[in-house]
Amino acid sequence: MAGAGIAADAVAPVDAKAMVTTASGLQYKDVKLGTGAVAKSGSKVNVHYTGWLQNPDGSTGKKFDSSRERGQPFQFPLGGGQVIRGWDEGVQGMQVGGQRRLVIPAALGYGQRGAAGVIPPGATLIFDVELLGL
Repeated sequence: MAGAGIAADAVAPVDAKAMVTTASGLQYKDVKLGTGAVAKSGSKVNVHYTGWLQNPDGSTGKKFDSSRERGQPFQFPLGGGQVIRGWDEGVQGMQVGGQRRLVIPAALGYGQRGAAGVIPPGATLIFDVELLGL
């Protein structure tokens, strides 16, 4: 069953030691490895996600969006600049069926401008992403 691995309301704390940190500052951890095709730049990806603000102490804060709760997967061209940079970088390399936690610093998210009163300026974001298909 798609989405069985990451429950919408059960949020594990972010353990920085278990995360991979990229040169850009993005952190990620594969919660569940997929077995399908690999997402690459140029792929049209279909995902479910839930996003939270990160609290100053590193814990998961307020949930601000969830495609899973709406029951509508989100589709975008990977690497095309149509989503925040943290997503373009963080979804690459996932395999279909995989689930990944992303911790996205403000520079790879909405920066110092924030987003529509929902995401404050300078916010670090946490996303749980499931790659449903390519």
